[in-house]
This record gives sequence, structure tokens and C-alpha cells, in this order.
Amino acid sequence: MKSAIRNPQSATVRSGVSATRRLSVAGYMLFECLVYISVLMILLGLGFGAFYSCWDKSKSLRYHADDISRALRAGEQWRADIRGATGRIVAHTDDDGQMVEIPRGTNAILYVFTAGEVSRKLASAEHWTVVLPKVNTSRMHADPRTRVTAWRWDVELVPTRAQVRILPRFTFEAVPPAVR
Repeated sequence: MKSAIRNPQSATVRSGVSATRRLSVAGYMLFECLVYISVLMILLGLGFGAFYSCWDKSKSLRYHADDISRALRAGEQWRADIRGATGRIVAHTDDDGQMVEIPRGTNAILYVFTAGEVSRKLASAEHWTVVLPKVNTSRMHADPRTRVTAWRWDVELVPTRAQVRILPRFTFEAVPPAVR
């Protein structure tokens, strides 16, 4: 019987200790979960920040690539028009902008820079076609050389961002055929 009396007391002492241990372990696990959740939230926040930064730079790259592509197409068209000239090319500059007249057979091709865009049309046509929008500066001029007179078109596009490392500037050169 003495052993039976000892057992219930030791059982109550043991159950009290084990209950305390269970409570402290449960509290520690809840705190541990909160720490893990906060670390996860910090990592997700950093991940989303990096994702949106990359997304923004990707969008900017696409816009720059579109601007470069548009400028190259306009420059190649201008060069083809210069190479196909059948007479003397004339450039007029006034307060509104610059106009270049490229004779082509019985007609002429006109380029004009006004209001931040370069437009092109045949002299006999009624409407202008915008070949290059969002232009900051444009200058088409003769570039005399030793044996020929080349034509040069310097164009600077409007930057899409306020702070840019490299300005979007292009230079196109073409030599008209020898006019007799």
C-alpha cells in the first residue's frame, strides 16, 4: 500500500511538470510560427519589389527598342530617298522648323520637322505622313566632301525617362547620285 500512496503523489507531481512543459512548448511553437511568418513576409516583399523593378525595366527596354526601330526605319527611308534623288536637294530652315526637298523625277519628296515630329510626303500628295514622332531635335544638311556632297541627318529623340545615361541620338548619311 505504501507503494500505492507514493505512486499517486508522484503521478500528480509528474503530471504537473509535464503540463508545464507542454504549455511552454506550445507557447514556443506559436512564437516560432510568428517568426517564420514574418521572415516569409519580408522575403515575399523583397521578391515582389525585385519583380516589379524588373517589370519596369523590361517595359522601358521595350519602349526604347520601339523608338530605336522607328528611328532606323525612318533613317533608311530617308537614305533611300536621298540615293534616289534626280536633282539638286534643297534644305529650307525657318522659325517653324526645317524642310528638305528631294527631287524625284517629275515630283519631289518633302521632309519637314515641326512640332516635335518628322513628317514626309510627296509634293503632289495632300497629306503628310509622320515618319518619326517624339523628336527633340532634327537637322538635315549637306556635308561637302572631297569628291562628293553627302547629306547628313542628325536626329535626337525625346528620352522616355527623366534621367538617362545615353541620349537617343542617331546620325544617318547618304550620298545622292551624281547629277549631270
